[in-house]
Amino acid sequence: MLTNPVIAFLKLIRIENLVIMILTQCCIQYVVLNDFIYYTAFNLNLFFISLLSTTLIAAAGYIINDYFDVKTDKINRPETVVLDVTIKRRWAMLLHIIFSAVGLVLGLYLALKCHHIKIVMFQLLSIVLLWFYSTHFKKQLLVGNLVVSILTATIPMLPFIYDFYFMAEVNPFLMEVFKPIIKPLFYSVLGYSLFAFLTSFTREVIKDMEDYKGDVQTGCKTMPIVWGLVTSKVVAFFVLIITIGCLLLVCLHYFKSQNFVPLYYILGLLILPLISIVLMTVSAKSSKDFKMASLLLKFVMLFGIAFTYFI
Repeated sequence: MLTNPVIAFLKLIRIENLVIMILTQCCIQYVVLNDFIYYTAFNLNLFFISLLSTTLIAAAGYIINDYFDVKTDKINRPETVVLDVTIKRRWAMLLHIIFSAVGLVLGLYLALKCHHIKIVMFQLLSIVLLWFYSTHFKKQLLVGNLVVSILTATIPMLPFIYDFYFMAEVNPFLMEVFKPIIKPLFYSVLGYSLFAFLTSFTREVIKDMEDYKGDVQTGCKTMPIVWGLVTSKVVAFFVLIITIGCLLLVCLHYFKSQNFVPLYYILGLLILPLISIVLMTVSAKSSKDFKMASLLLKFVMLFGIAFTYFI
């Protein structure tokens, strides 16, 4: 049981997931888009604001998820329950409102700086989707999995979107100069978003299998409950195989260009762990087995972030 209020708060906002999200945006901004952003004038202060906005909204999403999921969590993982134990539920709701409001205001400020008010729709839609995910989508077949995976996939795209619109406003002439590299940059970031989507979706399915016992008792209609554990394993298996297949295509590109360092990196730190996750998921029999597969997949996502250096 978590009795330390600081540790309980960090657990509530899923600090490890927020760190991954922050690292993802920083790597995309300052590694992949490094030469591009030199000319965009999207400076450190504006990037920090965008980072703070998305982080606060994500933290608010985790808080509201726990708020509506206390009963299920007490069955699935009673030793890590925070609400009603260390932090009162009314404080959690207040934190959710404050974090969401500040994140939305910061998003609006960025949209105004880029002179494209429509960009704030990301923050607004994220807040709405995360709320309904916690109240409805999470308990429904596939809907919750897809919502989380799509939101995860948009995280790598945000730095590119802000840089693109800010450059278009600040210096339209440079937009013409940079046209030849904008498309390759977009595809590089899009590829990373696809990786984020596939790994996030797989992890959501594995977590549903891990939480099967509590979800059944609380009336959820997740994939393992509706389709069964065997079918859920098959779905996770095929999504992992698709992910590995996409990575092998990237390996083929580096092999043809005789660039072996990123090739070995993908094979050793991404594909081999994913194969291990396939085997772990297929052979899993208990909640603990699924939890280990989910944890290893989180490390694969971290290694995926580091791969931005090679892009």
